[in-house]
Amino acid sequence: MISLNWLPATAYFYILIFARVGSILMLLPALGEMSIPARMRLGFALVFSLVLYPLVSPALPALPNDPLQVLVYLLHELAIGLILGAITRLVTLATSIAGSVIAFQTGLSGVQGADPINGGPQGALVGAFLSLLGVTLIFATDLHHVALMAIRDSYLVFSPKEPLMVGDAAQMAIQSTASAFVIGIQMAAPFIVLGLVFYLGMGLLARMMPQLQVFFVIMPATIWVGLVLFALLLSMMMGWYLTHFQSELAQFRVH
Repeated sequence: MISLNWLPATAYFYILIFARVGSILMLLPALGEMSIPARMRLGFALVFSLVLYPLVSPALPALPNDPLQVLVYLLHELAIGLILGAITRLVTLATSIAGSVIAFQTGLSGVQGADPINGGPQGALVGAFLSLLGVTLIFATDLHHVALMAIRDSYLVFSPKEPLMVGDAAQMAIQSTASAFVIGIQMAAPFIVLGLVFYLGMGLLARMMPQLQVFFVIMPATIWVGLVLFALLLSMMMGWYLTHFQSELAQFRVH
């Protein structure tokens, strides 16, 4: 007679792995975007959990006899997955911040459109473009492979057998948010300088020629110069963003 005693432990380990992997992939940039059908994301999470099973199952706690303890372990893994996914999602704020600043400085803040990456119904079209381009470049440069490896290494950084490190997770979230703002402002720095120069010149011209409608003369030039500068600096800005994204993922890697 074939024994099936291994089934409860196998199902227990698989559900624990899926709890962390599924919650991370739900929020992970590029792989967890709302534009990807939910069934595809769910299927990928199930398959990736199966791939990780032989790698991380030795690090998981043994199957307890108490069902409440099983629920505690499950909630522990869900919390870790949501925390890690949310922290990684904060990285994508850099493109949205940069796009908002660029749109304001170049006079394009009134150009609104749907933002499929950040989930907002309306946002600056420049920010939506940069966010979508950032996700595309993550796939084009294979950085999503680094994200998947970071999920594997997260079991070494955040052990399922250890208590949830809420303080460390909060500190990482604060650092990631601050870093996203810094990177976003750095990406938009040339446009901030452009705005200062143009608006300073507009003020001086208005003082010297009060009868001239300075706003209607300068604003088209601001838009054109801003678009030209945006085209020239786009590759540099996105390269800086990808470097930032990779460095954030390195927090969860074990070298």
